[in-house]
Formats: sequence, C-alpha cells, structure tokens
Amino acid sequence: GQSTRADRGAAAPALPPSPPDRVRIPAIGVDAPLTALGLTETGSLDVPPAERKNLAGWYEAGTTPGERGTAIVAGHVDNAKGPAVFYRLGALRKGSRIEVDRRDGGVAVFTVDAVEVYAADAFPDEKVYGAADRPELRVITCGGPYSRSTGYQGNVVVFAHLTDSR
Repeated sequence: GQSTRADRGAAAPALPPSPPDRVRIPAIGVDAPLTALGLTETGSLDVPPAERKNLAGWYEAGTTPGERGTAIVAGHVDNAKGPAVFYRLGALRKGSRIEVDRRDGGVAVFTVDAVEVYAADAFPDEKVYGAADRPELRVITCGGPYSRSTGYQGNVVVFAHLTDSR
C-alpha cells in the first residue's frame, strides 16, 4: 500500500527551534515540566534539583526537541524519598510515544526506537549525543546496578525520533 506519514516509524519533517516546556510519556505515566540544563564544571550534563522529583531537564545549549539534530532530556530515577520522574524509563518499549510540549504552542511527537542500559564507564557518548540528520530525542536517567557509595553504575537511554507534530 501507499506509505503515509502516520506510518509508525516514519520520520516527520523537522520543526523550527522552540524551547520545550513539558514532556509526556503516557506508557509509563510521565507528565513533567522541563527546565533548562547546562553542563557541570567537568563537562557532563547537569541534572535537575533532586528535591524536585517530577522535574525533568533538557540540554539548553543543544538541539530543541523537534528540530533537526539530537535533543537531550534528562531526569532522576529516584531521590532519597523514593521514585522520581523517570523511575520507569527502563520499562519503555520500542514504539512507545513521547510527547514534548513546545513554547511555540506545538507538540513534538517522538516514537521510541530503542531502550538501552549502559555502564557508566562504557557510555557511548557519540551514539547518544552525536549529531543526527533528522529530529531525534534521547531521554536519559540513571540505571544499572546501584552502590551506596557511588550511586547508580550506569544509565538508561531511550532513543527516539520525531514521527509527528501538532
């Protein structure tokens, strides 16, 4: 049959840049405000304040979600009091939907391509953060084994690409 843009997995045209305000992942019950994140002194991505457990962040110096390139969203898996915004991120499956509300009033809709877990010492920076020639999204939280002294030993990374907008 004829292919339409609504085909699952088909890439949608890139959107103009616009800061994101909220992220929603219906499959795991996420509906969270987004705050702008920068880099730490050591050059790693900063994280939202741990006490605001339902707050996720996006890398402000990078691509905005929906424009061509790789946009980065990050959040905590938990805090001292219990589960946080991306607690169930590792349960996402290929084909799940991620929606980002943009400040320009639009909604960028992404479809999950893969969910991976990486050890901290084997994190594939280029695969996760590298440039893309279509609008892509990475959603990152802590994951893997946990140690009381050093915290989580790795990261859960969701890879997704823009499949619709409204």
